[in-house]
Order: sequence, then C-alpha cells, then structure tokens
Amino acid sequence: MVRSTGSGMGCPDWPRCFGNWVPPTSAAQLPIDYKEHYAALREKKNIRFAGFLRTVGLNETADKILEDKHILAEEDFNPAKTWVEYVNRLVGVATGILIIGLCIQSWRLRQADKRFFTGSALTLLVVVIQGWFGSIVVSTNLTPWTVTVHMLMALVDVALLAWLVDISNKGETVNGEGSKHWLYAAMAVMLVQIFLGTQVRESIDKLAAAYERSQWIARTGISFIIHRSFSWVAVVVQFVLWMKLRKTSLKKLLVHGPFLLILASVLTGTIMAYGSVPPALQPIHLALAVIGFGTYLQIHFSFRREAAIAMRI
Repeated sequence: MVRSTGSGMGCPDWPRCFGNWVPPTSAAQLPIDYKEHYAALREKKNIRFAGFLRTVGLNETADKILEDKHILAEEDFNPAKTWVEYVNRLVGVATGILIIGLCIQSWRLRQADKRFFTGSALTLLVVVIQGWFGSIVVSTNLTPWTVTVHMLMALVDVALLAWLVDISNKGETVNGEGSKHWLYAAMAVMLVQIFLGTQVRESIDKLAAAYERSQWIARTGISFIIHRSFSWVAVVVQFVLWMKLRKTSLKKLLVHGPFLLILASVLTGTIMAYGSVPPALQPIHLALAVIGFGTYLQIHFSFRREAAIAMRI
C-alpha cells in the first residue's frame, strides 16, 4: 500500500516521523526549513551506509548513493502519505513486539524443542534487520534496489514463521510421492516471478515521476515482457502440480489454493497491464504471490514430515 500510494517518503526520518512519535497533520506544524533539515539528516545516514557498503566490497553501489543528488530531494508534506507510511511502521512495531513475546515463550519451551527457540530468534533478528533496512530505504529516497531487498527480507520472515507454525502444531502428514519435484519447481518459478516483478516495479519507480500511469507499462520495456511471458510458465507448472496434488490426501485448501492464487495473480497482473496500473491492485497482486509462497511452504512441510517418519520407521 505504501508503494501503490507513493507514500514511501511520507516520513523523511526514522523511527520517528518528522521528529515526532505522532506525525503532524498539516504543514503548519513543521518548520519552514523542514526539507533542508531532513535532507541533511538523510545525507549523514547515507554517508554511514556507504561506508558499510565499502566494507563489504560494494564500492560502486556506495559511490552511486553518494553521487546521486536526487536521493536528497525532499517531497512536499502530504498528510495522507505521511499517515499511510506511519501506519506501515506501526504494523512493523506490532510485529516486532509479538515476535519478542514469541521469543520469550520459546525460551521457556526450549527443552521441549530447541528448533522453536532457534526459529523464533532468527525471526526476531530478521525483523530487526528489516526495521533498520527500512530506515535505509527512506534515507536513500526509495532507491529501487533497496526497496527490492526490503521486500525479499519480508519473504524470509514469511518462510521462518511458516516453519514455526509447522513445528508448533504438528500438522498433517501427506505422501507426496510424484508431487515433490513439481512442488519445488512451482516454488522456484514463484520466486523467480516475484523477482521479475520487482524488476518491473523498479522500472515503474523510475517512470512514475515523469509519466502518467497510462504510459508506465508501455515504457517498462523488456522487464515487463519477460515478467508477463514467464507467468505462463508459472501457470503450466502449477497446473501440473494441481493435478498431482489431487491424488494426495492434502486438505482441499492446500490442493486447490495455490492454483487459484496463481490464476488470481495472473488476472490482477493482466488488469494492471491493460488498465493503467490501478493503485488498489498493486498490493493485491503482490499479496497473492506472497500467500502462494506461504502455501507452497505448508505443502513442503507436510511432505517433509512424511519423509522423516518413513526414515524413522
């Protein structure tokens, strides 16, 4: 929602918003030189981040961040965008608090299953890194590759949480013979398609400031063509997987869910391509892919349990 409403820079600082824990509702509440002030703060953070990038050998990326003066451009205050971004942060804080509680509880249960504490600790670590990197996304003024990394880290958290759910409720065990390879192919195709989608989004990010929505898709070039064409690969692989899963004892939701999600994702993508990228469909399109990824993980864990039981026997 932050991306589709263009609210990524609704709060120019982090973790507070315009220096407050409760954001302003009008420009009158801000100092006259607020743009210069927050641009200077972001420049200092970018210098530190560039130093970190050089430490890990990414000298060219560091130079681009420091040399791109567009990064320091400040937007006019927009209360709607500010509050969309701030709600995003509040949800992130709520997630962090819940995962801290999860870690505390899992520490008490570590004797029963050490994996649960390990998974909880890793989830918290990723959330902390995700929060920090969110500040980098802001300080670099939504540099496209930082937005992509920010999103991919969220997928890592989805995977970790799906694993913890599997450990905690000991779900059903399913014989996945004949389906496993197609499942892993579908997961790989889904991840590739999500990555290709980020390339389209990065192209659109660059076009958004200069062109109307109706011109975005036509100007994205090869990235959109590859993403659109690869969707047929996803549909075909998922169709074969669906046929295989129908022969297993999986719950109907896990059998039919991924195929329906793929079809819905293709449908929303088609509407966006021919309907000038409606803002409301952007988060839905991505959410469908993320839910599909989580569903694949649930099926994977069911198959894995069946294999583990067979080995013990």
